[in-house]
Amino acid sequence: MGTKPLTQTTGRRKEAVARVRLRPGTGKVVINGREFEDYFPNALQRAAATEAFRVVEAETTYDVDCDIQGGGIAGQAGALRMAIARSILELDDTKRSVLRKAGLLTRDSRKKESKKYGLKKARKAPQYTKR
Repeated sequence: MGTKPLTQTTGRRKEAVARVRLRPGTGKVVINGREFEDYFPNALQRAAATEAFRVVEAETTYDVDCDIQGGGIAGQAGALRMAIARSILELDDTKRSVLRKAGLLTRDSRKKESKKYGLKKARKAPQYTKR
């Protein structure tokens, strides 16, 4: 990967952070040095991560080189999806309305609610005993 990236963007979801570099290419996606199919074995997550390319009809225009840290598989797929959408926007601002309509530019701010003391989880209380 000697070519200079066209853009470098960041996407976040839950605890995951994805740093994406887009290069002109054939649609190859490499995440943390691993193949795309190897990193996301689930087809749904692969589809979610590359949704931005399908929306703007550019599946085979760019190669993606990505570093993802933190979170789980679903959060990482969401972070990658947002980062790719932001990269496309940086390259072509005319695609903004299409990406916005698909909801790809909005940060999904839903996170795990923090645990409260005296409870088992954020809202689950211990079993009530009368006697």
